[in-house]
Amino acid sequence: MTHAKEGYHHGDLRRAAIDSGLAMLRKRSTDDLALREVARSVGVSPTALYRHFPDKAAFLAALSEEGFERLGRAQLEAQARVDAGVEGFHATGRAYVDFALANPALFRLMFSHGHPDALANGHEGTAMGLLRANVEALADPAHAGGEDEIRALCVHAWALVHGLAVLLLDGQLPRDDALVTAAIDLRAMLRRTGP
Repeated sequence: MTHAKEGYHHGDLRRAAIDSGLAMLRKRSTDDLALREVARSVGVSPTALYRHFPDKAAFLAALSEEGFERLGRAQLEAQARVDAGVEGFHATGRAYVDFALANPALFRLMFSHGHPDALANGHEGTAMGLLRANVEALADPAHAGGEDEIRALCVHAWALVHGLAVLLLDGQLPRDDALVTAAIDLRAMLRRTGP
């Protein structure tokens, strides 16, 4: 019988496998991730792992879900460190970009194996739930356009930070903190483009 390695001590095999997969994604892409290797890394047979993940797609979906949970936590922590309102909103955008840069393979996985409509499925405590709550809190009640406007504002904010993250990951923009801060600051953008 294979001796359990450090990640798994007759406890939660599913959790140990996810943790092992996340560790592997720090060094490689999802294409180079194999369930047999994950099983070996936690000291079990591939058959034991298949009881929790019937195939690689199910395992990648679990890693993606964990990625969204970690992103949501990172954004909540970033928002808690600053004042509420616009500063908190900017902090969550910055946390999104920072998360992508720190976890490139996981970030790409999240959006290739993620939810088909993350904004619709988002709930409190998740990255998308936090985005929606922030947009609702900051929306101008005098110009409230209902659900359609809230959704459009969410898409605008998400597209900005997601596009910025992808451009940085792909090397299309330099990894420059001042540039990221300026790009995320919607107030500065509005001042530059306003009348």
